[in-house]
Order: sequence, then structure tokens, then C-alpha cells
Amino acid sequence: MYGLICTHSLLHLLKMASGQLSRAEALACTGCRHACHVMLYSDTKSQLFRHIPIRHIILMQMRFDGWLGFPGGLVNLSEESLEEGLSRELLEEIGAAVPISVENHVESCYGPSSSSSSDLILHFYAKKLEEEQILDIERSAVSTAVDHGHEVLGMVRVPLYQMKDGGGLSSFLCHSFIKNARLQLVDGLLRFGLISAEELHTALGLSVETHKHTAQDLHSALVLTQQKLS
Repeated sequence: MYGLICTHSLLHLLKMASGQLSRAEALACTGCRHACHVMLYSDTKSQLFRHIPIRHIILMQMRFDGWLGFPGGLVNLSEESLEEGLSRELLEEIGAAVPISVENHVESCYGPSSSSSSDLILHFYAKKLEEEQILDIERSAVSTAVDHGHEVLGMVRVPLYQMKDGGGLSSFLCHSFIKNARLQLVDGLLRFGLISAEELHTALGLSVETHKHTAQDLHSALVLTQQKLS
């Protein structure tokens, strides 16, 4: 329906769109701020409604500002390495000590332009865990994480399945993502073979169609509130 595109081509387009840097180039940038985020995921044999394979558990979070994003945050390179800073942020946001190493680094890129006087460089990591470790993180995120209910409103799983009524991955991709988190998610799904390029391309196409209807609903709500103000 939406045409097919190979995994290699999709990854190439993502790299072009993200302004990708090597880790060394990013660290050589003077006067830049650095933020690190990580995709924590695992395999699973569990099923939704006992017949829909979930396949993988991928964790994201609902932020304090209503955007979806990956766990992580700003890192102060004068006091810590990228990986140390990310591990510190994870302890604060999910309440669990998850060691992050250079081997978990996926990419670095310039963040979207902002009003800040310094450029922001975003570093993306990915780490595969055992399913029980993921479940422990979900539990600790609501029980011991100091940022829960403040900077983080809750952990969110990414649905990789597609429902007949349009629910699932396509509807999830319609949500609002912070900065380039949506592209990071798409890149991670393809890079680690968590979903086929064909499935993802179809889901993105459906997401575009759903977004059109969402925009119409928002406009109707806007008109309604305008009438109340008149």
C-alpha cells in the first residue's frame, strides 16, 4: 500500500536526516552540551490476549512535559564520561543501576535547533537485557526512582504488533516524541532487527493517515473552545 523500502535504505535516510557524527567528533565539539539516552530492550515469548506475539519489550517513558522519549538526560563531561552520566540518569529515572559502556553506543548527532546559546549533541545508546531485568526496571521505576512523578510520569512499552482497528505500532508512532526520539526508535528497531523494514514502513504509512484524523479532531476541539471564548 505504501511501497516497500529496504532496511539499508531506511537507515541511510535516517542518518542523513539526523546529522550524524562519530563519537570522537561529538566529543571534540567545544562549547556543546551533551545529552545521552538509551533504548533498553529484551526478547519475550509473552503474547497479548494469548495469541498476539509481543516479540520484544522496548522501554520508553512519558516525560513531565507530555513528550515520549528514552531514559537519560544531560551529561556534564567535566565531571563524568558520557556513559557514567547516562548510568547516573538511569538510576534517577528508573531507580535501577544499569551499567552502560562504550560498546552500547549507537550514534551521536546534533540536536534540533533551539533558543539555547550552545549546540546540543544527542548520544543514543541501546542495551539488550534479559526479560526479568526489564520487568525489574518497570517495577523499580514506580517504587524507587526519585524522578518518578516529577521528571518522569511513567514507563511505556513500544507495541510492535498491528491491530486490525489501527491500534498498535502505527498509533504509537503518532504520539508526540521529544526532539529526535521517534527517529531513534525507528533506527533502533531496524538496526537490531526487532521488526522488518516492510512491517515498519507499513506502520509508518498508517501512522501518517491516523495523524491526519488526529489533526482534524484537534482542529474541531480548537473551534469548540474558540466558540466558548466568544
